[in-house]
Amino acid sequence: MQRKHFGIIGAGVGGLCTARHLLAAGFDVTIFEAGSTVGGLWVYNNDSGRSPAYRSLRINSEAKVTSFVDFPFRDDIPLYPGHEEMARYLRSYADRFDVYRHVRFRSEVTAVEPEGDGFRLTLRDGESFRFDGVVVATGHQSIPRHPPEIANFTGDYIHAHAYRVPEPYAGQRVLVIGPGNSGVDIASDICTVTDKTYLAARSPVLIMPRLMFGVPNSRVLGKIELPFLPWRARLWLRTMMTRIFHGTMESWGFRTPRTRTHAISHPTLISHIAWERIMAKPAIDRIDGRSVHFVDGSEEQIDAIIAATGYETDLPFLSEATSPMQGPKMMLYNRIVHPDYPGLYFVGYFDVTGGSNIRMMDEQAEYVAAVASGAIALPDPEGMKQAIEEDYAWQARQFPGSPRYALELDPVRYRKRLAADYARNGGRQRRTAPDQTTPAPPYAVPHS
Repeated sequence: MQRKHFGIIGAGVGGLCTARHLLAAGFDVTIFEAGSTVGGLWVYNNDSGRSPAYRSLRINSEAKVTSFVDFPFRDDIPLYPGHEEMARYLRSYADRFDVYRHVRFRSEVTAVEPEGDGFRLTLRDGESFRFDGVVVATGHQSIPRHPPEIANFTGDYIHAHAYRVPEPYAGQRVLVIGPGNSGVDIASDICTVTDKTYLAARSPVLIMPRLMFGVPNSRVLGKIELPFLPWRARLWLRTMMTRIFHGTMESWGFRTPRTRTHAISHPTLISHIAWERIMAKPAIDRIDGRSVHFVDGSEEQIDAIIAATGYETDLPFLSEATSPMQGPKMMLYNRIVHPDYPGLYFVGYFDVTGGSNIRMMDEQAEYVAAVASGAIALPDPEGMKQAIEEDYAWQARQFPGSPRYALELDPVRYRKRLAADYARNGGRQRRTAPDQTTPAPPYAVPHS
């Protein structure tokens, strides 16, 4: 019997680990990458044009729990490695699992269309290929979502996606919009060279310390946030732990969240505010030229704005019929499977609430291989759609209704759902903790 062939779009984290699992399951794969290297968003100045990496970028989850289970980081890297180490790690991963020879570089996909019991994938240059299945792994951090308030701003403006280094902002008064992970990183990066840095937070935010009691905060929270605790109890615990180290959010110009939100952690932001390098501001009311008016009645003269206001999910190669998007939501079974098109999968279209995106993508990739090989039998389309609606109904009760939370994913609940599918089919996930007694493999990286 001829082996099935899968096309994978994107050679970032999601595409690489999906290829690794499909190859291990006995399938053929071809990865189409728009740029000239693997690593996706972790490649600084990636020539694909899709990476938002800035020079100071580091992971915000501890390396030990971020790496692929079957490919741990070296023992000598920092707790929170930067983008150079991450890109090197992903190139080494591609070498270790023989993924490189399956990648077609500088191959931008422009269309994916159903054809018989498979799909036809077409490239920018007109070349096309037929596949038994397609995995979309292009990521969702490449098309900036711009705030409408900047329409009347006459100073310099960029979205965080275009930010790279702080030097161009030396001596200026800069406003960063959005206190998410990128926003607090960028504000802390530029504030040592600016005349003044402002950080505008429209919504309440909990900014946790990166380290607690000398260890990564995930280790402490893992001890006290027991799995059976409801989210309100978890939020209270996080708030109290943050208060021990940082005091109240109100004391630094923010508002403490009373509902479930995407927690932020940063090692220096609160110190920069204490040193008056950064000033927290509420939501923007309006902008007139370079005068920015805030909802508390204050006004500041601003030279430049950097908007860390999130991204639009971008699937331009899918038609309206084949796209799983419904507004900002992805209508996918287990956030992976298109219910109407067997063989069309998506990996990495989520924002995990605590934990590692990389580890979660690896679990999704393993799930794709299990479904493709028949180890997991999916419900019928109506059953999948009902599960999708139930998932989003639960999410609506848990998180704010803003676009930022459209792809939010609770890791504890999500892993239970994946495990239930394996159990229902009599199978078991490969998931096991990496053997810490086994030295991590060396990073021999012959590829550029």
